[in-house]
Amino acid sequence: MVLVFWGVAPLPVGQYDAELFRVTAIAYFGFGMLAIAAHHLRHPAFDAQVIVQVFVDIIAITLLMHASGGVTSGFGMLLLVAIAGGSVLMQGRIAILFAAIASLAILTQQIYVWITNPFPSNEYTHAGILGASLFATAYLVYTSARKIRASEALAAKREVDLANLSQLNEHIIQRMQSGILAIDAGNDVRLDNESARRLLGLESRNIRGRIGRTVPKIAAFLKSWREDKTTSSYLFEPESGQTKLICSFAGIGEDAADGALVFLEDAAALTQQAHHLKLASLGRMAASIAHEIRNPLGAISHAGQLLSESSHLDKSDQRLAEMIHENSIRMNTIIENVLQLGRGKPAEPEVLMVREWLDGFTRTFVESNKIKKNCLRVLVEPENLQIKMDPSQLHQIVWNLCENGLRHANGEPTIDLQAGISSGTQKPFLEIRDNGDGIPADDLQQIFEPFFTTRADGSGLGLYIARELCEGNQATLDYLPGGKRGACFRISFPDPRRKGGLSL
Repeated sequence: MVLVFWGVAPLPVGQYDAELFRVTAIAYFGFGMLAIAAHHLRHPAFDAQVIVQVFVDIIAITLLMHASGGVTSGFGMLLLVAIAGGSVLMQGRIAILFAAIASLAILTQQIYVWITNPFPSNEYTHAGILGASLFATAYLVYTSARKIRASEALAAKREVDLANLSQLNEHIIQRMQSGILAIDAGNDVRLDNESARRLLGLESRNIRGRIGRTVPKIAAFLKSWREDKTTSSYLFEPESGQTKLICSFAGIGEDAADGALVFLEDAAALTQQAHHLKLASLGRMAASIAHEIRNPLGAISHAGQLLSESSHLDKSDQRLAEMIHENSIRMNTIIENVLQLGRGKPAEPEVLMVREWLDGFTRTFVESNKIKKNCLRVLVEPENLQIKMDPSQLHQIVWNLCENGLRHANGEPTIDLQAGISSGTQKPFLEIRDNGDGIPADDLQQIFEPFFTTRADGSGLGLYIARELCEGNQATLDYLPGGKRGACFRISFPDPRRKGGLSL
């Protein structure tokens, strides 16, 4: 259009009818602008736009071809582009309709030239070949486009299937109780799940990126595993957590060249299994102790009682008889505690409302020990906090810790029972704090060892049994040093979002 207006258009552009070429070019250009606007506005419908545009292409190109000398001008080749484009965009046999209309337009132009004779032309053969080319183009392009559409539909279906599979895998990974980290060959975390962030105590942080910056211990284990794959599992305690974790590795690709999968497991389950094995061994030992010691001990105790009833004993001998009796009772208590461990049955956890359970416990404890009600102070936050634990074993644990608090109190005893959710591990906890002098730093490493005691009348099994019972319920019992006053023991219950736990 611009070349015609400037008068520099090369032949045969507009050679036989410059005015017709000029008018058609302007109209064709204007229609092109409208077509662009309709495309962006998405109106009218797609099929309608394609049909109108192809029909306008056929009419405009035929007029431009006629104004430039007919078929020999070469403008007819542009119809191949229009027909090919329409055949790609439209489905069904309408592509053949485009070719038929274009062929009829060429033949109509050729007949018009023959009747009106505006310029010499005898190109019927060229017109026929061009029409046949239009049909061939329409058929071939339509056939190829149909195959392309079938492949596109299959690809779209596969894409949906892959998306669904990806969502399913993501859902499974996120719902898994085990923590999972996918680490590439460059030691960058490419995938993680909620359990991994929770076990590592990094729920509020994005752990994607270099593993050495987020969890240096795992990075060190990964380096050791790549150097020596005979060891694939490691035990460690995360910096922000109180529960030890088992870290296992599995390679991705040949020789783990593409990275590694890291599986994180709470060691509490394995600890519970070890606890059951320990109880089984302790049960056999306890049976031997009962057989070998209780009978002689019973005889000694009975002899001591008979001796104390003798009228021929002076005061010093009477005191010796009392010592025999007292120590016999103490030894019998130790045997009973050991037998209790040996007879320990598997935990039968139940859902417990912490506030309701603590209120019942404090009433019973106050009545049994004849102390004031305000000696035990209870704080639970949130009020609807729930745990899952064997109620009888929890009662034994807390009772033991509270009795220790009474024995070591300064003045009038005060015991705080505070329950809540740990901000680091998101696990429920129960703290028992007394108003005594606390535990000396030199004794902290031994307080949970069996038979360790600082009291002459103690058996040294109270805290040991309490911790064993906690481990049997996948819980942990720890001493929290550095408090403002007294001794503080914390029971950390299993994560309620993990299997066997309970959601709040």
